[in-house]
Amino acid sequence: MTPIPPPRNGWLRPRGVDAGAAPLLAGRALRALADGWMAVLLPAALLALGLDALQVGLLISATLLGSALATLAVGAFGHRFAPGTLLRSAAWLMVATGLGFAGLHDFWPLLLVAFVGTLNPSGGDVSVFLPLEHARLAAAARGDARTTLFARYSVAGALCAAIGSLAAAAPGALAGATGIDRINTLRAMFVLYALVGVAVWWLYRRLPDARHAPAAGNPAGGEPAAAPLGASRRTVIRLAALFSVDAFAGGLVVQSLLALWLLQRFGVTLAQAGLIFFATGLLSAASQLLAPLLARRIGLLATMVFTHLPANLCLVAAAFAPTLPVALALLLVRAALSQMDVPTRSAFVMAAVTPAERTAAASFTAVPRSLAAALAPALAGAWFAAGWTALPLVVCGLLKVAYDLALWRSCRGLVLAID
Repeated sequence: MTPIPPPRNGWLRPRGVDAGAAPLLAGRALRALADGWMAVLLPAALLALGLDALQVGLLISATLLGSALATLAVGAFGHRFAPGTLLRSAAWLMVATGLGFAGLHDFWPLLLVAFVGTLNPSGGDVSVFLPLEHARLAAAARGDARTTLFARYSVAGALCAAIGSLAAAAPGALAGATGIDRINTLRAMFVLYALVGVAVWWLYRRLPDARHAPAAGNPAGGEPAAAPLGASRRTVIRLAALFSVDAFAGGLVVQSLLALWLLQRFGVTLAQAGLIFFATGLLSAASQLLAPLLARRIGLLATMVFTHLPANLCLVAAAFAPTLPVALALLLVRAALSQMDVPTRSAFVMAAVTPAERTAAASFTAVPRSLAAALAPALAGAWFAAGWTALPLVVCGLLKVAYDLALWRSCRGLVLAID
């Protein structure tokens, strides 16, 4: 394959970062764009097909559970394959997922596609792409440049997901302008999701094999193929256990379920929900740009914990908000703080392990997160079906507070060792 020419330093290639990071950032942006509208439209599309809230929760759980198992397979066996091949295969799976949801309407076939596919019902990235991209990004930079690179990776996702959420209004506008049945306009958005998968494949088709491409600071050759965990096993197990608590809590209010809460609690329209998630996504993106600056001053762990705590308290308060404006104000404050831990967490994990363990570490910390998160939406869907619409927000916020405190207590010494 043709090597990627080194671009000038810019947003897609921060100073001190290898040129191979640019297509990874661009691919993350495209995937987030599609995830943005899917997270808002998914519950509306499933309800339009005649499914109930419990079935919507089960389908969302299936997407997360399938992603977790696929990520586990990448962590255990991915080092045996060329990383570029795995990324391109994931892109084709994204294509198949979009076409499957566009063409099916019964619960059980949709459940199967949700399980094996790449659909992402959350505001972040929980797909099989994540460990593959993280390992390559970690090899492309070192030190502060690595934290900056992960921040831009997260910002690209958050910003494009916010823009994508605006497209949630497209099916209604298209149906009104053309007279096309609303369910068919919703299906068209799944076809568009598949086309984004084709674009991602096109970007990743030019990625060189990481085992032969030069890595930042290592002109003689890139990192070796990722190996299963060795010396860092205990550290990764500790982090995975803590991250799984956070992920289970987050699974109770993934973006699709938060959209369902807004639809049922305040009667917002899809267009209004899209604007709400656009605003929260912009705030999330801006905060992630600030995360590396804050981390340089107070450290990775302090940035993760002390921005997360107030965000979680805002979520609990939003559950009891008497009006939509009060709820929106609390959700906007939460959005401005809650995602600053995303790039710092990624940089933290990559810095805590040896280079050869990075793909495995990214996978084995992501898998418990995905498995834990996969259980939560079905539970939240049952609470919604029972009329307990505030309970998912309250439980999510309180569990996340407990996670923050446990993370701080458990990892303070580890951070000092890394620094």
